[in-house]
Amino acid sequence: MDSALNSGDTAWILTASALVLLMTPGLAFFYGGMVRAKSVLNMMMMSFGAIGIVGIIWVLWGYPMAFGTDVGGLFGNPFDGFGLGNLLAEDPEASLPSMAFVGFQATFAIITVALISGAIADRARFGRWLVFAGVWVTLVYFPVAHWVWHSEGWIFNLGAIDFAGGTVVHINAGVAGLALAIVLGRRKGFGREPMRPHNLPFVMLGAGLLWFGWFGFNAGSALAANNSASVVWVNTLVATCAAMLGWLLTEKLRDGHATSLGAASGVVAGLVAITPSCSAVTPVGAIVVGAVAGILCALAVSLKYKLGYDDSLDVVGVHLVGGLVGTLLIGFLASADAPAGVDGLFYGGGLGQLGIQAVSALAVLAYSFVLTLVIGFVLKAVGGFRVSDEVEVGGIDLAVHGETAYETLGARVVTEVK
Repeated sequence: MDSALNSGDTAWILTASALVLLMTPGLAFFYGGMVRAKSVLNMMMMSFGAIGIVGIIWVLWGYPMAFGTDVGGLFGNPFDGFGLGNLLAEDPEASLPSMAFVGFQATFAIITVALISGAIADRARFGRWLVFAGVWVTLVYFPVAHWVWHSEGWIFNLGAIDFAGGTVVHINAGVAGLALAIVLGRRKGFGREPMRPHNLPFVMLGAGLLWFGWFGFNAGSALAANNSASVVWVNTLVATCAAMLGWLLTEKLRDGHATSLGAASGVVAGLVAITPSCSAVTPVGAIVVGAVAGILCALAVSLKYKLGYDDSLDVVGVHLVGGLVGTLLIGFLASADAPAGVDGLFYGGGLGQLGIQAVSALAVLAYSFVLTLVIGFVLKAVGGFRVSDEVEVGGIDLAVHGETAYETLGARVVTEVK
């Protein structure tokens, strides 16, 4: 029998998968540069640890839970293809190999978990973080991915639009970060001592790698090298440009300076916001999405000081707020001329799509927040989740990993100990 395999689409998805996987090391640089020098390695290790844990779990039972045989629209049967042995043979009727899709989706699960780590920088036990990653991805990420992206998931059948992960990845990770920040409590000196980024070039390098990889994240979600992927690529570009400028303008008006940290954060905010909406809006709509996200996320990052939660690296302000902005603006800015083929309120589509977007966003937000609180408090009760005060003050890198990022810092610590 002749194969229906499309080699061009297959090559693009394999390339996109590699791009998205690169985003997690990029995130490690982004987060690593934002923390103090004494904990940069620990911060980066949390991202690399997520790759290891989630990558293995995805193959064993994660993919079947997210995309396997449906159980009531809530999750897939984890025993339906345990270990993926049932997907090794080529399907002569499929244009894309099953394992190409498996690999692509694995990278989404990995980075979603890694994103959460930024909310608990400087104070989490590394081993306990790895346990959390495995439990959380199983109980929270896989079911939510099934709801939104499986053809029998309840949010999918509601008609919600989430092209590449506004709810599944960003709202999910953002609110989980908030829950864990509540569980672990504030860092020592939060609100009283300066906790400035130790390496802004790292931050900008990380943002650049994220932006580069995000074209695979969004355009790859078309699952083909086609017109939809092309429209999404352009929308991803211009929304991110607008968000960066919006963040910088907000900084300049509020603080008097347009900073490199603001530019990098604005890039990520724009990428987050355009993720769910990139197939639903025109390029002009994408610019609006990005600009709104850049401004609102820049304002939202200061909420932690007013509300008293210690979201170390602004996971809530960027990913939760940015995810909500991008998800809800579909209800206003969606155009039937875009690949998704839906009109929002501003294009004569009424309030229906906005209501669907709001329900999906709130459902994921509530589920992830409650489950993450439960997981976090259980792990805290059985063995503890937070490092000791001495380790936090002295530096997690040396105490937990037995190494420091910079030789001069190690020499200083040794001298102080002597």
